[in-house]
Amino acid sequence: MNRNSLKFNAGLLLLAVTLFAVSCKKNDDPKPPTTSSAAENNAFAEAQYNDVTTLVDQSSVSGTVMFGAAGTGSGNGTEGSMGPCVTVTVDTTVNPHSITIDFGTNNCLCLDGRNRRGKIIATYTGQYRNTGTVINISLDNYYVNDYKVGGTKKITNQGNNQAGNLVYKVEVNGQVVKPNNGGTYTWISTRYREWKAGALTPLNILDDVYGITGDAGGVNTDGSSYSIVATQELVRKMNCQWFESGILELTQTGLPKITLDYGTTGCDANATISVLGTAYPVILQ
Repeated sequence: MNRNSLKFNAGLLLLAVTLFAVSCKKNDDPKPPTTSSAAENNAFAEAQYNDVTTLVDQSSVSGTVMFGAAGTGSGNGTEGSMGPCVTVTVDTTVNPHSITIDFGTNNCLCLDGRNRRGKIIATYTGQYRNTGTVINISLDNYYVNDYKVGGTKKITNQGNNQAGNLVYKVEVNGQVVKPNNGGTYTWISTRYREWKAGALTPLNILDDVYGITGDAGGVNTDGSSYSIVATQELVRKMNCQWFESGILELTQTGLPKITLDYGTTGCDANATISVLGTAYPVILQ
Protein backbone atom coordinates (compact mmCIF):
# COMPACT_ATOMS: atom_id res chain seq x y z
CA MET A 1 0.00 0.00 0.00
CA ASN A 2 1.38 3.39 -1.00
CA ARG A 3 0.73 5.80 1.88
CA ASN A 4 1.92 8.80 -0.11
CA SER A 5 -1.01 8.86 -2.51
CA LEU A 6 -4.29 7.53 -1.20
CA LYS A 7 -7.56 7.87 -3.12
CA PHE A 8 -11.00 7.83 -1.51
CA ASN A 9 -14.43 7.72 -3.10
CA ALA A 10 -16.25 8.88 0.04
CA GLY A 11 -15.65 12.61 0.21
CA LEU A 12 -16.35 15.23 2.85
CA LEU A 13 -16.09 14.41 6.51
CA LEU A 14 -15.39 10.85 7.63
CA LEU A 15 -12.56 10.09 5.24
CA ALA A 16 -10.33 10.11 8.27
CA VAL A 17 -11.92 7.00 9.73
CA THR A 18 -11.27 5.08 6.54
CA LEU A 19 -7.66 6.21 6.37
CA PHE A 20 -6.92 5.23 9.95
CA ALA A 21 -8.45 1.79 9.56
CA VAL A 22 -6.65 1.10 6.29
CA SER A 23 -3.29 2.43 7.43
CA CYS A 24 -3.34 0.06 10.38
CA LYS A 25 -3.79 -3.04 8.19
CA LYS A 26 -0.76 -5.33 7.86
CA ASN A 27 -1.59 -6.48 4.34
CA ASP A 28 -3.47 -5.42 1.24
CA ASP A 29 -6.65 -7.25 2.12
CA PRO A 30 -9.16 -5.90 -0.45
CA LYS A 31 -12.00 -6.32 1.99
CA PRO A 32 -12.74 -2.88 3.49
CA PRO A 33 -12.73 -2.51 7.30
CA THR A 34 -16.11 -2.05 8.97
CA THR A 35 -15.29 1.56 9.85
CA SER A 36 -14.94 2.47 6.17
CA SER A 37 -18.72 2.47 5.82
CA ALA A 38 -18.86 5.48 8.17
CA ALA A 39 -17.24 7.65 5.50
CA GLU A 40 -19.75 6.61 2.89
CA ASN A 41 -22.69 7.04 5.28
CA ASN A 42 -21.69 10.56 6.23
CA ALA A 43 -20.89 11.65 2.69
CA PHE A 44 -24.26 10.41 1.46
CA ALA A 45 -26.21 12.05 4.29
CA GLU A 46 -24.32 15.34 3.90
CA ALA A 47 -25.10 15.44 0.17
CA GLN A 48 -28.77 14.51 0.46
CA TYR A 49 -29.71 16.97 3.21
CA ASN A 50 -27.82 19.72 1.38
CA ASP A 51 -29.73 18.86 -1.81
CA VAL A 52 -33.03 19.06 0.06
CA THR A 53 -32.20 22.63 1.10
CA THR A 54 -31.23 23.55 -2.46
CA LEU A 55 -34.49 22.16 -3.84
CA VAL A 56 -36.57 24.10 -1.31
CA ASP A 57 -34.56 27.29 -1.95
CA GLN A 58 -35.14 27.03 -5.68
CA SER A 59 -38.84 26.30 -5.26
CA SER A 60 -39.36 29.31 -2.99
CA VAL A 61 -37.79 31.63 -5.57
CA SER A 62 -39.13 30.31 -8.88
CA GLY A 63 -41.76 27.66 -8.09
CA THR A 64 -39.66 25.07 -9.86
CA VAL A 65 -36.53 22.98 -9.30
CA MET A 66 -33.35 22.32 -11.24
CA PHE A 67 -33.26 18.60 -10.49
CA GLY A 68 -36.07 17.80 -12.94
CA ALA A 69 -36.22 14.67 -15.06
CA ALA A 70 -33.02 13.99 -16.97
CA GLY A 71 -32.96 15.63 -20.37
CA THR A 72 -35.63 18.24 -19.60
CA GLY A 73 -33.29 21.18 -18.97
CA SER A 74 -29.75 22.45 -19.03
CA GLY A 75 -28.89 21.53 -15.45
CA ASN A 76 -26.30 24.29 -15.44
CA GLY A 77 -27.77 26.11 -12.47
CA THR A 78 -29.04 29.08 -14.48
CA GLU A 79 -32.56 27.96 -15.28
CA GLY A 80 -35.23 25.89 -13.63
CA SER A 81 -36.27 22.54 -15.03
CA MET A 82 -39.41 20.92 -13.72
CA GLY A 83 -39.59 17.56 -15.49
CA PRO A 84 -42.76 15.52 -16.01
CA CYS A 85 -42.11 13.35 -12.94
CA VAL A 86 -41.73 16.14 -10.37
CA THR A 87 -44.41 18.61 -9.29
CA VAL A 88 -43.83 21.70 -7.16
CA THR A 89 -46.73 23.25 -5.24
CA VAL A 90 -46.26 26.58 -3.45
CA ASP A 91 -49.15 27.68 -1.21
CA THR A 92 -48.92 31.23 0.09
CA THR A 93 -52.57 31.35 1.20
CA VAL A 94 -51.75 29.52 4.43
CA ASN A 95 -49.61 30.73 7.30
CA PRO A 96 -46.93 29.53 7.51
CA HIS A 97 -46.58 29.18 3.74
CA SER A 98 -45.91 25.72 2.37
CA ILE A 99 -43.95 24.07 -0.44
CA THR A 100 -44.42 20.49 -1.58
CA ILE A 101 -41.95 18.93 -4.01
CA ASP A 102 -43.46 15.65 -5.23
CA PHE A 103 -41.32 13.22 -7.22
CA GLY A 104 -44.13 10.66 -7.39
CA THR A 105 -44.23 7.07 -6.18
CA ASN A 106 -41.92 5.68 -8.87
CA ASN A 107 -38.28 6.57 -9.33
CA CYS A 108 -37.79 9.92 -11.09
CA LEU A 109 -34.44 10.20 -12.90
CA CYS A 110 -33.13 13.69 -12.17
CA LEU A 111 -30.59 15.91 -13.87
CA ASP A 112 -27.93 15.09 -11.28
CA GLY A 113 -28.15 11.41 -12.23
CA ARG A 114 -29.98 10.33 -9.06
CA ASN A 115 -33.34 8.59 -8.88
CA ARG A 116 -35.79 10.19 -6.46
CA ARG A 117 -39.29 9.40 -5.29
CA GLY A 118 -41.53 10.65 -2.50
CA LYS A 119 -42.09 14.17 -1.20
CA ILE A 120 -40.16 17.03 0.33
CA ILE A 121 -42.50 19.22 2.40
CA ALA A 122 -41.47 22.62 3.73
CA THR A 123 -43.21 25.35 5.69
CA TYR A 124 -41.80 28.85 6.02
CA THR A 125 -42.76 31.88 8.07
CA GLY A 126 -41.49 34.56 5.69
CA GLN A 127 -39.21 35.33 2.78
CA TYR A 128 -36.03 33.28 2.69
CA ARG A 129 -33.88 36.41 3.01
CA ASN A 130 -35.84 38.01 5.84
CA THR A 131 -34.27 37.99 9.28
CA GLY A 132 -36.10 35.62 11.59
CA THR A 133 -37.62 33.47 8.85
CA VAL A 134 -37.84 29.82 9.90
CA ILE A 135 -38.07 26.99 7.38
CA ASN A 136 -39.06 23.54 8.58
CA ILE A 137 -38.54 20.63 6.20
CA SER A 138 -39.91 17.12 6.54
CA LEU A 139 -39.61 14.11 4.23
CA ASP A 140 -42.52 11.85 3.23
CA ASN A 141 -41.38 8.45 1.95
CA TYR A 142 -38.47 10.25 0.27
CA TYR A 143 -35.93 8.01 -1.45
CA VAL A 144 -32.69 8.75 -3.28
CA ASN A 145 -31.29 5.84 -5.27
CA ASP A 146 -33.48 3.57 -3.10
CA TYR A 147 -32.01 4.93 0.15
CA LYS A 148 -34.83 6.19 2.37
CA VAL A 149 -33.88 9.62 3.68
CA GLY A 150 -35.97 10.72 6.67
CA GLY A 151 -36.05 13.10 9.58
CA THR A 152 -36.36 16.86 9.80
CA LYS A 153 -34.39 19.94 8.91
CA LYS A 154 -34.79 23.43 10.36
CA ILE A 155 -33.28 26.55 8.81
CA THR A 156 -33.34 29.87 10.67
CA ASN A 157 -32.34 33.14 9.03
CA GLN A 158 -30.23 34.90 11.65
CA GLY A 159 -29.80 38.08 9.64
CA ASN A 160 -26.65 39.78 8.40
CA ASN A 161 -23.36 39.48 10.21
CA GLN A 162 -20.78 42.25 10.55
CA ALA A 163 -19.55 41.53 7.03
CA GLY A 164 -23.05 42.15 5.69
CA ASN A 165 -23.62 38.49 4.76
CA LEU A 166 -26.72 36.49 5.58
CA VAL A 167 -26.18 33.70 8.11
CA TYR A 168 -28.43 30.68 8.45
CA LYS A 169 -28.56 28.22 11.31
CA VAL A 170 -29.16 24.76 9.86
CA GLU A 171 -30.25 21.90 12.15
CA VAL A 172 -30.74 18.33 10.91
CA ASN A 173 -32.09 15.38 12.84
CA GLY A 174 -32.00 12.70 10.21
CA GLN A 175 -31.85 9.01 9.56
CA VAL A 176 -31.09 6.99 6.45
CA VAL A 177 -32.32 3.47 5.73
CA LYS A 178 -30.08 1.59 3.32
CA PRO A 179 -31.62 -0.58 0.61
CA ASN A 180 -31.50 -4.38 0.69
CA ASN A 181 -31.77 -4.53 4.50
CA GLY A 182 -28.49 -2.66 4.83
CA GLY A 183 -29.47 -1.11 8.16
CA THR A 184 -30.28 2.36 9.48
CA TYR A 185 -27.92 5.10 10.56
CA THR A 186 -28.54 8.52 12.08
CA TRP A 187 -27.05 11.87 11.15
CA ILE A 188 -27.42 14.91 13.41
CA SER A 189 -25.92 18.27 12.57
CA THR A 190 -25.96 21.91 13.66
CA ARG A 191 -24.26 24.17 11.15
CA TYR A 192 -24.00 27.89 10.49
CA ARG A 193 -23.96 28.75 6.79
CA GLU A 194 -22.74 32.21 5.77
CA TRP A 195 -23.79 33.28 2.27
CA LYS A 196 -20.55 34.97 1.21
CA ALA A 197 -21.29 35.55 -2.49
CA GLY A 198 -24.05 35.05 -5.04
CA ALA A 199 -26.97 36.36 -2.99
CA LEU A 200 -27.86 38.89 -5.69
CA THR A 201 -28.41 36.14 -8.30
CA PRO A 202 -30.68 33.59 -6.56
CA LEU A 203 -31.47 31.66 -9.76
CA ASN A 204 -27.79 30.98 -10.47
CA ILE A 205 -26.41 28.70 -7.77
CA LEU A 206 -23.04 28.37 -9.50
CA ASP A 207 -21.84 31.79 -8.32
CA ASP A 208 -22.75 31.06 -4.70
CA VAL A 209 -20.04 30.84 -2.06
CA TYR A 210 -20.73 29.58 1.48
CA GLY A 211 -18.71 29.52 4.66
CA ILE A 212 -19.74 26.67 6.97
CA THR A 213 -19.01 26.14 10.66
CA GLY A 214 -20.50 23.90 13.32
CA ASP A 215 -20.61 20.21 14.09
CA ALA A 216 -22.15 16.92 13.03
CA GLY A 217 -22.31 13.36 14.28
CA GLY A 218 -24.38 10.25 14.50
CA VAL A 219 -24.54 6.51 14.95
CA ASN A 220 -23.47 4.10 12.21
CA THR A 221 -25.28 0.90 11.27
CA ASP A 222 -22.86 -1.09 13.45
CA GLY A 223 -23.74 1.01 16.51
CA SER A 224 -20.49 3.00 16.64
CA SER A 225 -20.82 6.75 17.19
CA TYR A 226 -18.80 9.66 15.88
CA SER A 227 -18.63 13.45 16.13
CA ILE A 228 -17.12 16.09 13.86
CA VAL A 229 -16.26 19.73 14.54
CA ALA A 230 -15.16 22.35 12.01
CA THR A 231 -12.15 23.95 13.69
CA GLN A 232 -11.56 26.21 10.67
CA GLU A 233 -14.38 27.45 8.47
CA LEU A 234 -15.19 25.29 5.46
CA VAL A 235 -15.43 27.30 2.23
CA ARG A 236 -17.55 25.89 -0.58
CA LYS A 237 -17.96 27.46 -4.00
CA MET A 238 -20.93 25.88 -5.72
CA ASN A 239 -19.09 25.69 -9.04
CA CYS A 240 -16.62 23.28 -7.40
CA GLN A 241 -17.46 19.82 -6.12
CA TRP A 242 -15.04 20.01 -3.18
CA PHE A 243 -14.57 22.28 -0.22
CA GLU A 244 -11.81 24.71 -1.15
CA SER A 245 -10.48 25.16 2.37
CA GLY A 246 -11.24 24.37 5.99
CA ILE A 247 -10.29 21.94 8.76
CA LEU A 248 -12.35 19.26 10.49
CA GLU A 249 -11.63 17.27 13.63
CA LEU A 250 -13.19 13.84 13.92
CA THR A 251 -13.63 11.64 16.98
CA GLN A 252 -15.03 8.13 16.71
CA THR A 253 -15.48 5.40 19.30
CA GLY A 254 -12.26 3.40 19.69
CA LEU A 255 -10.17 5.61 17.40
CA PRO A 256 -7.79 8.52 18.06
CA LYS A 257 -8.71 12.07 17.06
CA ILE A 258 -8.20 12.67 13.37
CA THR A 259 -7.85 15.93 11.40
CA LEU A 260 -8.93 16.54 7.81
CA ASP A 261 -7.49 19.66 6.15
CA TYR A 262 -8.89 20.70 2.75
CA GLY A 263 -5.92 23.00 2.16
CA THR A 264 -5.84 26.45 0.56
CA THR A 265 -5.05 25.67 -3.09
CA GLY A 266 -8.49 26.44 -4.54
CA CYS A 267 -10.76 24.07 -6.45
CA ASP A 268 -8.91 20.79 -6.43
CA ALA A 269 -9.20 17.31 -4.96
CA ASN A 270 -6.17 17.61 -2.69
CA ALA A 271 -6.50 17.30 1.07
CA THR A 272 -4.46 16.10 4.04
CA ILE A 273 -5.41 13.78 6.88
CA SER A 274 -3.38 13.74 10.11
CA VAL A 275 -3.53 10.95 12.67
CA LEU A 276 -1.19 10.16 15.56
CA GLY A 277 1.15 12.95 14.44
CA THR A 278 1.52 11.75 10.86
CA ALA A 279 0.09 13.60 7.83
CA TYR A 280 -1.21 11.72 4.80
CA PRO A 281 -2.02 13.42 1.46
CA VAL A 282 -5.32 12.27 0.01
CA ILE A 283 -7.13 12.79 -3.29
CA LEU A 284 -10.87 13.37 -2.94
CA GLN A 285 -13.16 11.93 -5.60
